[in-house]
Amino acid sequence: MLNKTNAHNICLQVYEGYGHTESLIVYGHVYKGKPARERKYTKNTWQNFSRLVKLFFIKPVPAARVQLVWQNTVIETTTEKDGFFKFEWKSPQHLEAGWHEGLIQLKGENEEILKQEPAKVFVPHITQYAFVSDIDDTVMVSHSATKIKRLKVLLTKHPQNRRIFEGAKELYEKLVWAYTEPDVPNPFFYVSSSEWNLYFDLHTFFNYNKLPDGIFLLSQMKRWYQLFKTGQTKHAGKLSRIFRVMEVFPNQKFVLLGDNSQADPDIYAAIADRVPNRVYAIYIRNIRPSRKEYAQQKLNSILAAENIHTLVYDHSNEAMAHAKKVGLVEV
Repeated sequence: MLNKTNAHNICLQVYEGYGHTESLIVYGHVYKGKPARERKYTKNTWQNFSRLVKLFFIKPVPAARVQLVWQNTVIETTTEKDGFFKFEWKSPQHLEAGWHEGLIQLKGENEEILKQEPAKVFVPHITQYAFVSDIDDTVMVSHSATKIKRLKVLLTKHPQNRRIFEGAKELYEKLVWAYTEPDVPNPFFYVSSSEWNLYFDLHTFFNYNKLPDGIFLLSQMKRWYQLFKTGQTKHAGKLSRIFRVMEVFPNQKFVLLGDNSQADPDIYAAIADRVPNRVYAIYIRNIRPSRKEYAQQKLNSILAAENIHTLVYDHSNEAMAHAKKVGLVEV
């Protein structure tokens, strides 16, 4: 059990949540190790390597008591084996679109509060579209299909020095404001096989490249001895995370953006087959020419393919032109 004596090196990590009045969700971890934060900019390879590796030198704390304080409501749960915790609840009061804040507290064996962090939850505006986007090799060049290349850029480059695909920023800027009013952006959800260890690095990359704000839904944390398997989380988890988002927002049409380095064509086709009336378009970036035909065949095999706009593209300009053609982006 945790107490004031043994909790000095415990980290309570809370991630930004999402939802609406009737269905809110927020995630986090409890672990031993150095708290993950946005790192200072440097081009020094050794400093970037050292900082990245430290993100994986953690020890999850299972069965830790965590409570959410939201308005006049207190909800308690315990962490899972990997230190992960999740709160799902209804707000007792109506929530307007925008950011809302509660408090998450780590409790000790004697009911004392050992740590606490704000719980920020985003309530999107009700817009016509919502967007789910992969990150690695969809927006950020990551070489997911080649383990050595992926590890090299991950370990040696600061997030500000990671490459963004040409035209991706302009495409996403158009999508986030498609058929909305000023100050009412379409919601973006960045669902990735990258681990929660990389949460702040991804935030840095997105902020630096001025990509649309959104909610990050990442994969299970890994430890140092699993570092060489980073980005290789089972894709069933990615599928379930996307379905959870779609359940929370039943009124929006979804646009799914991914690539063919791993399983995005299969995942997105499975979603379209299960809820065809919820999917407006699917975009797959072709970064593995040997799998381009497979990706196209997978999208063509969708049962309601004639009602869902799909494209396998080589350059962001092609996706932009297609989005204008099908009326997703205003000309």
